[in-house]
Amino acid sequence: MNSLFVGIIAGAIGMGYFVYGKRQAKFAPMISGVMLCIYPYFTDSMIWLAVIGLVLVVVPFVADF
Repeated sequence: MNSLFVGIIAGAIGMGYFVYGKRQAKFAPMISGVMLCIYPYFTDSMIWLAVIGLVLVVVPFVADF
């Protein structure tokens, strides 16, 4: 149940990042957005879902390309 909730939240944030990156023509938010939508399908552990999700949320603020 928790992984489903994290997947929905990650997908919503990922969709927002992707739309923002596409409109601003920035690759970091677009790539991070796609990865946020995809990664919950490949991870089972709740800890790894949280860690990977936090890293992908922070990447567009750190990497500016």
